[in-house]
Amino acid sequence: MPESLAMRLPTSFAPAARLAVLGAAFLLAGAVSAQEATIRKNIAERLPNFPKIDEISKTPIPGVFELRVGTEVYYSDAKGDHVIDGHIIETASRTNLTQARIDKLTQIDFATLPLKDAVVWKQGSGARKLVVFADPNCGFCKRFERDLNGVKDVTVYTFIYPILGGDSPEKAKNIWCAKDRTAAWRNWMLDGVPPPRSMGECDTGALERNAELGQKHRINGTPALVFEDGKRVAGAMKADQVEKQLVASRAKP
Repeated sequence: MPESLAMRLPTSFAPAARLAVLGAAFLLAGAVSAQEATIRKNIAERLPNFPKIDEISKTPIPGVFELRVGTEVYYSDAKGDHVIDGHIIETASRTNLTQARIDKLTQIDFATLPLKDAVVWKQGSGARKLVVFADPNCGFCKRFERDLNGVKDVTVYTFIYPILGGDSPEKAKNIWCAKDRTAAWRNWMLDGVPPPRSMGECDTGALERNAELGQKHRINGTPALVFEDGKRVAGAMKADQVEKQLVASRAKP
């Protein structure tokens, strides 16, 4: 930081002034570093079961620091004497700064998703895209599948993600290996018609890759939704909420 600052300082600055500015920058960097070290040390000693802190950064509130743990966010004072598990709301704009930060941390680059490993169906033109991670035995997933029938002009890519145990893996395999996997998926999720039992050889590599993909992005429940702009939503949404988010996601550059 001091080096880049030095490059931006006008040459008209007197040497003493330049040294003063650079000195202040060094002191500021040192103070921030010392605060981070203090926070890490005190929390580690006092809360040995607290998860590893990946990043510490300032917040808009003086003396309050953000503690990033993976995609989760906590807060602390400058000495690590207090840890806050909650949300910061900016009252002027009524913005939930904590949720905005979590949304950014959990974003998934839609373009990188292996859509070939998904069950695909569409409504209308299918111009808009939505990814869903779903377990075949997930009741909320079934309800969400029905609600999606009320959303127009969307292509739905479902990554079958059997994490609920029981016969979820078997159902996932039978659906994926069906002659028409889209029909098998929809018939089961919408009408409760069991998929035909898989017979013979079938390449289930996609299901294995789906499991790795979900673990990579820490998807711990279903349904989990990903919109075109990378916004991720945990849990089911109503059709009107999906419509609103599809519009918002496409509007973003």
